[in-house]
Amino acid sequence: MTGTRYIFVGLALLLLAGCAQNPVTGKADFVMMSESDEIALGRQYDEQVIKKQYKAYESKALQAYVDRIGQKLASQSHRPHLQYHFSVLDTPEVNAFALPGGYVYITRGIMAYLNSEAELAAVVGHEIGHVTARHSVRQQSAAQAASIGLNIASIFVPEIKSSFGQKLSNILGGALLSGYGREHELEADRLAAQYLARADYDPQAIIKVLRTLKNQDLMDAELAAQEGREPRRYSGLFATHPDNDTRLHEVVGEADKLKSATPFEGRDTFLAATDGLVFNENTDQGVLRNNRFYHPDLGFAMQFPEAWQVHNLPEALIAISPRGEARMQMQTDQKPEGSPLEYTRRLVGSGTQAKPFRVNGLPGALTNLPDGIVAVVYLDRHAFIFQGVGKTRQQLDTHRGAIINTVRSFQALTAEERNRVKPLRIRIGTARQGESYARLAKDSPLGNSAESYLRLINAQYPGGEPQAGQRIKIVE
Repeated sequence: MTGTRYIFVGLALLLLAGCAQNPVTGKADFVMMSESDEIALGRQYDEQVIKKQYKAYESKALQAYVDRIGQKLASQSHRPHLQYHFSVLDTPEVNAFALPGGYVYITRGIMAYLNSEAELAAVVGHEIGHVTARHSVRQQSAAQAASIGLNIASIFVPEIKSSFGQKLSNILGGALLSGYGREHELEADRLAAQYLARADYDPQAIIKVLRTLKNQDLMDAELAAQEGREPRRYSGLFATHPDNDTRLHEVVGEADKLKSATPFEGRDTFLAATDGLVFNENTDQGVLRNNRFYHPDLGFAMQFPEAWQVHNLPEALIAISPRGEARMQMQTDQKPEGSPLEYTRRLVGSGTQAKPFRVNGLPGALTNLPDGIVAVVYLDRHAFIFQGVGKTRQQLDTHRGAIINTVRSFQALTAEERNRVKPLRIRIGTARQGESYARLAKDSPLGNSAESYLRLINAQYPGGEPQAGQRIKIVE
């Protein structure tokens, strides 16, 4: 009897299934959204992406360049009737994504690592593939069906609300959502390869892009090991290097028969279009120069220890000692209550020995504890909260002076500094005879990892060197 009841849950979900013809395969798909609803949903979330999460990149010329390539690919897609929108987002994140209904976004962060128009087309084409195959619509429909079906089933089977019922819900939802990872990414790559070939680009550009993303993973893993942190992953769907991924090569290779004898690479065109592209943080996000951090919008500057790795993340500014033994972070509170001393005592407890102090004329408070350091500095009605820790108490003691000196370096930005702070930009040059990335790194503002970054943005990581006459990207 009980088994029959739970079988009913599956039947309830099946009864809810809506079917529509997949634009790519021509087969019936499980969807619960019409195309007009899909477009409306994309339009709704597009407003959130542009107005709340990101902002559009400043260059109208670059926006037009990406749109031209996107429209060219979209016209070769399985849904050419959609009105596509292509936007470059002003963020250093290495990413590209799409919303339902034809809204495609590419960050300037990922564009910095591309090296030809064909590679840019590969990224854009991949996102168009997600749209044409309605991946997000199918994923949302599956999740919605799991939820609705569970609610209906619980009317007839009250036990469904029990702990066991919740487990069953997770199983059903997981079954419906299975395959919405690597399989859909491979399908998007397959479609992108077709669109590239039809638009006179080489489909193998997809492999080049994924190779670059995987190399970023490898470089960040090396840095993470040195800094004692978890690595960030940009292309985590590929456990192996793309060069060794048989499935990937198969799906991309299917389009080789469609490509022309002389596909367009567009390296010089792309480099010209991205000359002057902002690299890493823009000034409204704060900039780092030789481990001195400037934030014009918030109006402060501070100096980190020379050998420390500094990461400017959306939620915090983080610095890590050379071997990852100690770390510190700074966050802001736009509406602090009370004095810096009162604020600090609320953070660490009223019984601690927090002491008031002044930092370059600014009011603050400091708590120097055996297992950590907490400091608060006020500037222009903002609280800047500093926290320093070590893996062990001994390692914290080794770096305690450096952490406190960093706090003491905090200062209001001068008018001269504010005018001098500019974002880093990619510039295109020509390699001279005997040029090396090691030499270029010595003059680079990218700090300790400059040599690796220069190799990455020029697709010559980990050990390549520029050849005489080669057009290369530098950062200045």
